[in-house]
Order: sequence, then structure tokens, then C-alpha cells
Amino acid sequence: MRSLVALLLLLPRAARAHDEAAPGWNFDPLVLLPLLACLLLYLAGLARLWPRTRRQHGAALAWLVGWLVLAGALLSPLHALGERMFTAHMIEHELVMAVAAPLLVLGRPMAVALWAFPAAPRRRIARAAGALRLSWRLLTRPAVATLLHGAAIWLWHLPPVFDATIGDLALHRAQHLSFLLSALLFWWAMLRRAQPLVAVADLFATMLHTGLLGTLLVVAPQVFYAVQTAEAARYGLTPLEDQQLAGLVMWVPCGTIYAAAALALLGKALRRGGARHALA
Repeated sequence: MRSLVALLLLLPRAARAHDEAAPGWNFDPLVLLPLLACLLLYLAGLARLWPRTRRQHGAALAWLVGWLVLAGALLSPLHALGERMFTAHMIEHELVMAVAAPLLVLGRPMAVALWAFPAAPRRRIARAAGALRLSWRLLTRPAVATLLHGAAIWLWHLPPVFDATIGDLALHRAQHLSFLLSALLFWWAMLRRAQPLVAVADLFATMLHTGLLGTLLVVAPQVFYAVQTAEAARYGLTPLEDQQLAGLVMWVPCGTIYAAAALALLGKALRRGGARHALA
């Protein structure tokens, strides 16, 4: 526990560290334009639906907050800082996978964005989407989505693979895209499809394996990510401290989110069981 506290105390020192080339905003068009397109489609669909139902208001707020978190993670100086500091890179990833993704799912994005189109194109898009129904149902099966999300996390965190993304823009884009898409599938399965107790089990399993990976980074006696941690000294950290802080981010805050979601779904299952018992 004392080692964890010591690591946490390093965060302010890293944040205050002087950097003559401060990270700037990321305006990569292959990131910025899809984000703006999604926002415009959602807002246009929401504008049509807003007067019709009050049930969309909470979901819309969740989606908009999720979009802001996603845009902040991918476009703000945090993204550039993540290429120099492993801890910042891990914060970026967890914002995408554990914060933005579930909020976006709660906003029912596909149903809302569909209303951005006039009636005739909307029907054609709905018919085209129907052809993909079987694939979608397969990918959002709870077990499949959990395995895909777990595989994406572990494969990209293999040290040679993770280090290869630093300085390789195409590979870095692929990493973030796979994290986002697998997280959206995972949270869609947990929040929209799975029975509450099944979702609780899958969330618990995800919390365990991501916590294991985070713990390995915290307790490891050596640096696994030599390229990612090479510039840690610029922020007042040794490479090993940077790796340990990154592991701590994955282990504790991210694990807390999975645990909170599991407890919320468990409460939902218990309330359903209590209601059925009262009606019996």
C-alpha cells in the first residue's frame, strides 16, 4: 500500500514538470472528421426526436458527455502527451474504453442518428442495416463481445506491439479504433443485451483480467515498454515509475468503473426478482 501511495504522490511532480515543447491539440482529419460527423448526425436526429418524447433527454445527455470525453481523449493535448508518457497514454485509453464507450451506448446512438435523414433514405438505411442483423447479434453476444474486448486489450499491450505504435501513426490509429470498437461492442452487450446477472459475470471477469494486467505493470521489477517510457524523465519520472503509474491507472480507476457497473446491474437484477416475488 505504501508503494501505491508513493506512486500517486509522483503525479503532481510529473504534472508540474517543465516541457519546452508542450503537447498540442490533435487535428488528425481521420480522427476529427468522423467525430464531427457523428456529432452532427446525432444532433440532427435528436432535434427531430426531442419534441416527441422526454425519454430521450437523459440518454442524449449521456451520449453528449460520452462524445466530449472521447473527443477530449483523442484530440486534446492528452493524446500528444500519451506518446511521451505511458501514464498519459493509459489515461487516454481508459477514458475511451471505460468512460466514453458506456456513455455513448447509453445514448442509443444508432436509433437517434437514423432520424437525421428524411423518411425515404431513413427507410433504405434501416433495410440495409437489417441485412447486417445476424452479424451484429453475433458480435454483441455477451461472451463474444467480452472475449473480443479482452483480446484487444491484451494483444495491444504486448510490449513489442505497444511500443510499435509510438511514432507509427497508422498503427496508433488502428490501436485506438480497435479499443473503441471493441469497447462499444462490449458495453452494448452489457447494457443493451445481456441479462443482468450475465452482464455482472462478464464485467467481473473483465475487471479481473484488466486488474491483473495493471497489477503486473505495478509490481514488475523491470521496464517492459522501453520506447513508451523513454521520455519519462522529462516529467520527473523514471521509466519504471511511469510504467507503474500506468498500471495503477488500469488497475484501480478502471477496475472501479467495471465494479460500479456490475453492482448497478446486480441491483437491477435484485429489484426485478423482488418485483416478481411481490406479484407471485
